[in-house]
Amino acid sequence: MRAQVRVVGGQADLVSLHQWLVREDELRGRVTLHQPPPEPGQLGVATDVLVVALSGGGAITVLASSLQIWLKQRHSDVTIEVTNPDGRSVKVTAARVADAARLVREVLGDE
Repeated sequence: MRAQVRVVGGQADLVSLHQWLVREDELRGRVTLHQPPPEPGQLGVATDVLVVALSGGGAITVLASSLQIWLKQRHSDVTIEVTNPDGRSVKVTAARVADAARLVREVLGDE
């Protein structure tokens, strides 16, 4: 399964998150930066996303936990959106993170 993680906001946060995730042993070599084509009728370039190849429950748990820790360490408000292959998604904002890991695991089908 491949999950997409989009950072709403600046490119610097996306790069920071990419660097954070590739440090996780379970995710190393599974995280790529991707620029999807714009949707039909949309002007301009689509927002870059991180594509994470997930092999099972362990990788999903690692991704969810890692995202939660990364969000808690932000010094400004930041929002991430995690989307699974069937289109279900969840948006989590750092200003209101309660249990981001549980939400991400739920969307990715690990709960």
